[in-house]
Amino acid sequence: MEEEKNITSADSRNRTEGLLADIRNIIESGIRQAYHGVHFITVQTYWKVGKRIVEEEQQGEERAEYGAQLINRLAEDLQKNYQKGYTPRDLRSYRQFYLCFRDLENWHSRVPNLTWTHFRTLLRVTNDDARYWYANEAAKEMWSVRTLERNVSSQYYFRLLQSPKKEAVIEEMKELTAGFQADKLEMIKNPVVAEFLQLQANPDFTESKLERAILKHLRSFILEMGRGFAFMFEQYHLATSGGDYFIDLVFYNVVLKCYFLIDLKTTRITHQDVGQMDMYVRMFDELKRTEGDNPTIGLLLCAETDEDIARYSVLNGNEQLFAAKYLTYLPTEEELRREIEQQKEFFRLQHKD
Repeated sequence: MEEEKNITSADSRNRTEGLLADIRNIIESGIRQAYHGVHFITVQTYWKVGKRIVEEEQQGEERAEYGAQLINRLAEDLQKNYQKGYTPRDLRSYRQFYLCFRDLENWHSRVPNLTWTHFRTLLRVTNDDARYWYANEAAKEMWSVRTLERNVSSQYYFRLLQSPKKEAVIEEMKELTAGFQADKLEMIKNPVVAEFLQLQANPDFTESKLERAILKHLRSFILEMGRGFAFMFEQYHLATSGGDYFIDLVFYNVVLKCYFLIDLKTTRITHQDVGQMDMYVRMFDELKRTEGDNPTIGLLLCAETDEDIARYSVLNGNEQLFAAKYLTYLPTEEELRREIEQQKEFFRLQHKD
């Protein structure tokens, strides 16, 4: 009798596990279909926008100035109704998208699983044969966006074309991109989905709980204690030809008359972090700064500063870039004194003539 109960219990567990697995598959399949549907509509919409812009240009004056003025006028009007996705840079991308894939109706039946972010990456490829090959290969091999970006950046097509040992090149590529392919959530991390739907991109996919907690308190602290600070954005999305970036906090200081950017890193400062903040500052100066504004200031908060980076990176002598260390605990008086002296030295190295 006891043995029969055990068998029945095991059968019940197996049936429950099987049911759970089936339901998970159904749910994940539904999620994939929903996001693929959004991606398909996104690609079609941006292609049609690009086509309409080209048609208008062909009817107007055939001059570069006319095209630039048209793009700027359209962007200005569209951004009054749509928060994201219709800057002059975006509209130029949609125009280029149409010019590169004029027969998209035929193409999309061959590459139905490519998202707008895939196509945006493909626009960087100037060689037509290479671009079409990347598109076909990305669709056939189910490349993630990060895999495609890496292969385009590493000239994978041309190396494969020239190599007598193609298998070795292919195997190396698969090994180097295995981590990118394993990310099953990539499709819903894509900020373009939220952008197309005019929703806020979800920062949970890119920021840790520690970062969120620090940023929450930092925002309140600056507004309460910082003179002249007005909060503008959190997780501000910057889309570039090289990828998507998020600035943690954006303020405007009415006393200094400038934008103030804060980016948080939970690790030791690196040259890449400094370069990224330098890019943010330059982009804000070019795209957001208006007449009367002073140059944008960027503050990089990190778990550990580095004297060599202060001395030899673009931080040195830069009046727009600053780096500082944060602590996640309340230090003792002696620890605080030591930290202050270390950060004073770091600042001195950064601004040493």
